[in-house]
Amino acid sequence: MPTRSRTTFKKRQKELARMEKQRDKAARRMQRKLDPKETGEPDPAPEATEELVAGMDAEPSAKSL
Repeated sequence: MPTRSRTTFKKRQKELARMEKQRDKAARRMQRKLDPKETGEPDPAPEATEELVAGMDAEPSAKSL
C-alpha cells in the first residue's frame, strides 16, 4: 500500500492535532486545579467601587423627593 490517498494523510494529521489540543487543554485544567486564584485578593480600584455603590444609594432617595 505505498500509495495512500491524500485525504487519509490529512485525516491522520487532523486527528493528531485534535489529540494534541486535548492534551494541552487537560494540562491547563490540571494547572488551574493545582494553582487556584486566591479569593482574598484586594480590589484594584476600591475607590471606584465605593463611588458606584454610593451613587446607586443616592439615586432612589433623589427620586423620592
